Amino acid sequence: MEILVEEKKIVVIQTAFLGDAILSLPFIQRLSKQYPGYKIDVITIEQDKEVFKASPFVSDVIILDKRNKHRSVFALKRFAGEVKKRNYSLLFSLHRSLRTSLLVLFLEIPESYGFDNSTLPSVYKYRVKYDHTKHEAERNLLLVVKNTDSQPELPHLKIDESIKTKIDSFIQKIGKDRKFVAIAPGTVWETKRYPEEQFIVIIKHLVARDYFVFLIGSKSEFELCSRVKKDLTKNIENTAGLFSVIESVELLKRCSLLITNDSAPTHLGMCADIPVLTIYCSTVPQFGFYPYNKKSEYVSLEGLFCKPCGIHGYKKCPLQHFKCGNLLQPQIVIEKIDKMLDEK
Repeated sequence: MEILVEEKKIVVIQTAFLGDAILSLPFIQRLSKQYPGYKIDVITIEQDKEVFKASPFVSDVIILDKRNKHRSVFALKRFAGEVKKRNYSLLFSLHRSLRTSLLVLFLEIPESYGFDNSTLPSVYKYRVKYDHTKHEAERNLLLVVKNTDSQPELPHLKIDESIKTKIDSFIQKIGKDRKFVAIAPGTVWETKRYPEEQFIVIIKHLVARDYFVFLIGSKSEFELCSRVKKDLTKNIENTAGLFSVIESVELLKRCSLLITNDSAPTHLGMCADIPVLTIYCSTVPQFGFYPYNKKSEYVSLEGLFCKPCGIHGYKKCPLQHFKCGNLLQPQIVIEKIDKMLDEK
């Protein structure tokens, strides 16, 4: 007679920005080691789905449409009712919003783990201190490891052969023996965005060094990349919106360096495990979102009384001068770039 063994399942909640989703992957990788034999599912938003589906450690992805279909408390409770049917025994939440706390409350999973600075932290059975002194990837690990001073693993992604073929074909048209650098000039928050005219100076320097430059970003950043490229006629390609997140990771693997603002591309660079130079304008590396492989660095203007002005940044500089970006001269960034390229 066949004996049915109940499947052991964990659900992880992360419904924040793309960068946060990528920073969740080292945690999920550690979770799979900590709980061997458990199936790990992730509740996330549509925008982040591709990242979790590409993780070899995630069994299923459940979409929470928090801006539309599941926006109201009643809709969220109905969503939780459907998720409860999956019979999870463990819950880990990396997101700390009120909506997430309500979802945890509605799910009624007996063993739940969250951070002590979550909204309504009492909904979690176990609360872990959110350590502001650590990198975000390392902070996340504290939900499964009591103390960690070790470097978090880099994110692992499954990349289909069809994607590799697509990128190979794209590279072939440019010239597979060329040297490539990627630049991501966009970000959701404008005070995190290094000025366009200063990016142009950097690109001209790279082209003079015989590098071909890929401008990368989402479809919504195509116009920004077009403005940056406008007066540059050779050795540059605007790929914003051309590739998916995972395709962009494969493209980055072909590059000698990625230059980016304090935004999601920093973490895509960790997926590709290439050198990344992150430029900080209104934010600071001490927030814990810097590139953390050994090949990478960051540049940030020090000594401004108004910096940082917020963890996420703003649409406009609160003091109307944007010194954190304007005073960070391209030559300072170029010196760092040359050092990294020459070391490579």
